[in-house]
Amino acid sequence: MSTTRTSPLDLTRPFPPGFLWGTATASYQIEGAATEDGRGVSIWDTFSRRPGAVLHGDTGDVACDHYHRMNQDLDLLERLGVGAYRFSVAWPRVQPSGSGPANQRGLDFYRRLVDGLRERNIEPTLTLYHWDLPQPLEDRGGWCERDTTDRFADYVDLVARSLGGDVERWITLNEPWCSSWLGYGAGYHAPGIRDIGKAAAANHHLLLAHGKAIPILRSAVDSAKVGITLNLGDHRPGSDHPLDVAAARRVDGNLNRLFLDPIFHGEYPQDMLDHYASAQPGFSVIQDGDLALIAQPIDFLGVNYYFPSTVIDESRATEARLAGYVVAPEDPFPDLKVRSLETPGRDKTAMDWEIHASGLTSLLMRIRDEYHSLPIYITENGAAFDDYVDPNGQVLDLNRIAYLQEHISAVHDAIDAGVNVQGYFVWSLLDNFEWSFGYSRRFGIVWVDFPTGDRLTKASFDWYHDTVQKNSVEYATSVGSP
Repeated sequence: MSTTRTSPLDLTRPFPPGFLWGTATASYQIEGAATEDGRGVSIWDTFSRRPGAVLHGDTGDVACDHYHRMNQDLDLLERLGVGAYRFSVAWPRVQPSGSGPANQRGLDFYRRLVDGLRERNIEPTLTLYHWDLPQPLEDRGGWCERDTTDRFADYVDLVARSLGGDVERWITLNEPWCSSWLGYGAGYHAPGIRDIGKAAAANHHLLLAHGKAIPILRSAVDSAKVGITLNLGDHRPGSDHPLDVAAARRVDGNLNRLFLDPIFHGEYPQDMLDHYASAQPGFSVIQDGDLALIAQPIDFLGVNYYFPSTVIDESRATEARLAGYVVAPEDPFPDLKVRSLETPGRDKTAMDWEIHASGLTSLLMRIRDEYHSLPIYITENGAAFDDYVDPNGQVLDLNRIAYLQEHISAVHDAIDAGVNVQGYFVWSLLDNFEWSFGYSRRFGIVWVDFPTGDRLTKASFDWYHDTVQKNSVEYATSVGSP
């Protein structure tokens, strides 16, 4: 059965007073100016030049040219009416070699950004690391090496002491799973290494870097609210067969529990430690005191959610195909021994990601029940679609509006169930460099014409503006969604 979306019911769902509405971007995806004002080389500068690594050989050299168009983009944010903007600082722009004194011109850029936000009554939400590690640190082993955590601590101190008086909300890392497992395990992201043992070591060192950053931020910024952003998912077995249930548990362990458990319980899940016991160096890099650092109290958790997953044990793939299911041909992490299933009739985005908003509600309730009741911010949620400018000069991205409406309504469901969600950030403000997909995937609520850099607001921009102003969302549902 195909998913048929009903028109919104005549019912609005108000959010709590003070609910924080925002939008988000990342430095390498929008800034450009890759060689200007003393910026150093990042692992994404290097990786994007590797033949075949990024679609069409695209790079972030120019991206959205935000470095030169900052004021234009700040005006868009003001017009959007959001209360907060989540951006990331490019480590190579602040410390070109990954160590040593700050590059003042790099800090000045972020000072202008923060000041511009404050002038427009928009709260800066600063992410310290969104994947653009300085290449000289990668040359010395990158996140597989413990020393990188100390270099990160030094970098955090520089940024915090420069901008701290005007930034209250700090995110240490964005999606450390992607940095470790996609970057060092599957090789799909920079630095493009395929080694499960190195991925596990990077997993730990990224979390250790988060732990080392917390006291630095609290010392430098009296009012600092410190958190971390994780990409978390709702991973379900394709059947109640014990092998499929175990497969879903492995996926949940790799993507969710390897991060949530050490942050909130001060320990890694034992089944995952057992699973990776033979991977070298793997989790043998853990030292006494590390988990206590990682488990220091934080003020909030950032959750990035895009899609759910349904998995089966790889041994049951043939059986599933014979039963009529579409089964992914392979898994990027062969050690997990799973295959993903498509859900018949469920809509997808241009990323080939299934759309199922209730998975976000389930995920948020699970975090509350199993981990914490701290404030949660949805720090990224959005969708790529095949947008185009029509003959009237408009981008009528109604499918994105439907996606956002369903997912914001799912957030409301979680709040109704008692989850402490205090804000929501759309990904993304601008169409941008979408990592290994280059410029072929558009997530923005603002269209960017990449040859010229011109901006054009989409229909979703106006819809989100109205949602923010009303502090409410129309009730949304999907009839026939499996």
